[in-house]
Amino acid sequence: MSYRNDFLLIITALLLTLSLSESQSYIGVNYGIVADNLPPPEATARLLKSTTIGKVRLYGVDPAILRALAGTNISVVIGAANGDIPSLASDPSAARSWVAANVLPYLPATAISVVSVGNEVLSPGDDASLGPQLVPAMRNLQSALSAAAPSAGIKVSTVHSMAVLGSSEPPSAGTFRADISSSLASVLGFLSQTGAPFMINPYPYFAYQSDPRPETLAFCLFQPNPGRHDAGTGITYTNMFDAQVDAVKSALKAAGFADAEIVVAETGWPYRGDSDEAGATVENAKAFNGNLVAHLRSMAGTPLMPGRSIDTYIFALYDEDLKPGPSSERSFGLFQSDLTPTYDAGLAKTGSTQGNSTGAPSAARKPGAPAWCVPKAEATEEELQANLDYACGQQGVDCSPIQEGGACYLPNTVRSHATYAMNQLYQVTGRQARGCDFGKTADLTRDNPSYAKCVYSGAGS
Repeated sequence: MSYRNDFLLIITALLLTLSLSESQSYIGVNYGIVADNLPPPEATARLLKSTTIGKVRLYGVDPAILRALAGTNISVVIGAANGDIPSLASDPSAARSWVAANVLPYLPATAISVVSVGNEVLSPGDDASLGPQLVPAMRNLQSALSAAAPSAGIKVSTVHSMAVLGSSEPPSAGTFRADISSSLASVLGFLSQTGAPFMINPYPYFAYQSDPRPETLAFCLFQPNPGRHDAGTGITYTNMFDAQVDAVKSALKAAGFADAEIVVAETGWPYRGDSDEAGATVENAKAFNGNLVAHLRSMAGTPLMPGRSIDTYIFALYDEDLKPGPSSERSFGLFQSDLTPTYDAGLAKTGSTQGNSTGAPSAARKPGAPAWCVPKAEATEEELQANLDYACGQQGVDCSPIQEGGACYLPNTVRSHATYAMNQLYQVTGRQARGCDFGKTADLTRDNPSYAKCVYSGAGS
């Protein structure tokens, strides 16, 4: 009998592992749209379905995106803007109208799970008058949702920056800022009453910016390091992500809400930055996000919340080229606008490496796997134009699909067209690793760059 029980336990564990490998519900992505070169929402929906990303956070409500995500089983967070808070707070009918316009048309096909009211409302420098209005707005929206869509189970929350903490180091000393204690206590009380999560934006990248030492970089990237000891708990932390999340956990406990669910609404690492932005490189972005995904998949949790993964939304799905500020603000995208991965973060449903930070092409390590040749994220437009011209001039390379009217003409960008042409040349010249070099501007990938009706040639490498 004991053998039978052991067998059943093994089978159950295997089935659970297989299920988790296909769709990690705790891995999400932020989908910002401050850009003029984004792919069609339908192409994005297909891209997401090819990954283990199970959740998407929007900063507002985009009808085309919500319709594209219908039927995908991808959980969606939508947002009410900071500017909507006063009307939502003062007028229950405004909340009912907001729900009628922005939620009901998409249910039940699109799996809307949370409405986030405002973004980082309680951060220093924001409109202080919004703080007292935040919970009334949240209450009115929750009432409207409960009345109009009671079976949907949609929660109402708000997203905070780490600036709501007055102390975060060591993690056991985490506390919230005294000057927002009244507004935050109201928020926490509402979340406790409704079972909604506390949503926070921890960024190890910004911690490294304020302390750009090699040991800090390793600590932030989940790489080997001496660790940081917390005398308050006796825990030695080995990465900044766990330390930041546990600081939030300690702050919630100190405020009397130890059981509040924490959701990481944003975290990420830019792959490019200005000369004064330390650490903003492809290698570091790949290491952080790849190792973060591996950490979440390990189900290790954090030292104060062991044995489970926290829902985590990585910033961001695409670059947002119209954002102001330093270059890093426009360089967080996991994928480029032509749907090619900026680097391998281990998110593909089949075959991606996890937590790899060596920089070696993943396709080259698995002989026989389908492989495609794509430009490196740091390749300049001039380099890509030269690659495009060269590849299309070689015998056997058919560039007609990227001509106007062709299946791969859109998006009409140098990067997109160069990606197609470079891969074509790689395929027709024997699929040798050296054929995907292009003056050190290209890498092999096992993430199929095909999209819509644009099909990229690919075969065993």
